[in-house]
Amino acid sequence: MSGEGKVVCVTGASGYIASWLVKFLLQRGYTVKASVRDPNDQRKTKHLLALDGAKERLYLFKANLMEEGSFDSAISGCDGVFHTASPVIQSATDPQAEIIEPAVKGTLNVLRSCAKVSSVKKVIITSSMAAVLINGKPLTPDVVVDETWFSDPVLCERLKIWYAASKARAEKAAWDFAKENGVDLITIHPGVTLGPLLQPTINDSVSLIMNLTNGPQTFPNRVYSYHDVRDVASAHIQAFEAGSTSGRYFLSGYIAHISELLKILQQLYPSITIPQRCENDEPFMQKYQVSDLKEKSLGILHSIPLEVSLRDTVESLKEKGLFSV
Repeated sequence: MSGEGKVVCVTGASGYIASWLVKFLLQRGYTVKASVRDPNDQRKTKHLLALDGAKERLYLFKANLMEEGSFDSAISGCDGVFHTASPVIQSATDPQAEIIEPAVKGTLNVLRSCAKVSSVKKVIITSSMAAVLINGKPLTPDVVVDETWFSDPVLCERLKIWYAASKARAEKAAWDFAKENGVDLITIHPGVTLGPLLQPTINDSVSLIMNLTNGPQTFPNRVYSYHDVRDVASAHIQAFEAGSTSGRYFLSGYIAHISELLKILQQLYPSITIPQRCENDEPFMQKYQVSDLKEKSLGILHSIPLEVSLRDTVESLKEKGLFSV
């Protein structure tokens, strides 16, 4: 248990990736200071308090992304910080106020609190491939996306891809702040994250897939990289524990057209109906490659097959009464 005696903070701890991160950190012996919007909201915290080791080493703190200083108490005395809290919504009445501002201001508020605490050795931010891929460059089979790629937030906003705009702007703000204030920063970039849910409600990445079953007539003409939530959480911890980490780490995962994913899902669950037609008549979007050199340098492996992630997603949703087949 390499985390024994160490204290870390996880922001947005009741979220999908964050919940697994808290679970694995507790398993490794860490003391976890978890920030949530309302520690008294049992619907959001009950699953965290039920984790092995939570009674002894999990502490909940109230914090709000938009309030400077609200993360101070959660981060005080920590050896490291995992910042996962950020709005994960695709559309809004006021995208600037509801998606972009909380992502950027929240990231800066967390980093300001980190900069006040000399014990914080490393800050890991959960970013996204959405902060990488949308820059006008073509994505074709011979293209290898590496850590030099950044999404263009102006292009994202013009295309009304608000989540990508928020992640791109938040990441740029984070790197600027880290450089100016000497913060040792790492960003982790997963794509579409699947696998079992610890929290009681369905999250955005899982609903992306589930919403395409049992009803819709068409599927999007999109290629994504897919990851298991357990592998993503483990990658965060490996990035923190490795001594020589720095910069951005893309998770390569399984790159597939969404139609392939739906076919795997139907093979696993023949009673599920999937759309048979694409949303447009254009050729299928081509696959691309994501460089795995940096993640391999950390020893990050995608150990959970895509079929297992999909099966475990459905079984978890069934168990929580969120999906029926």
